[in-house]
Amino acid sequence: MAEELAAELLVLDLDDAEQAKMGDDLVREYGDQAEDYLIPQVFFEEDGEVRHVFTGFSEGVDVTSARWNDFFASQFYKNNLKERS
Repeated sequence: MAEELAAELLVLDLDDAEQAKMGDDLVREYGDQAEDYLIPQVFFEEDGEVRHVFTGFSEGVDVTSARWNDFFASQFYKNNLKERS
């Protein structure tokens, strides 16, 4: 996705305390926050604005994977691709 959008990619490792704090801060400010929030959570940042665009599903990896496919087929994603071409 980062390559298609010509965007910088930042992946946070939740097993690293400093990166986990960065992830917690992002979720607290922009994401779907709960005591035990779901991952992955995906954000776009552009022109200093952060937008939350995806959260994993508690029903499991198969459901999350299917929703990723829906996301990539969405008009929102297609519009973002167009803007960068």
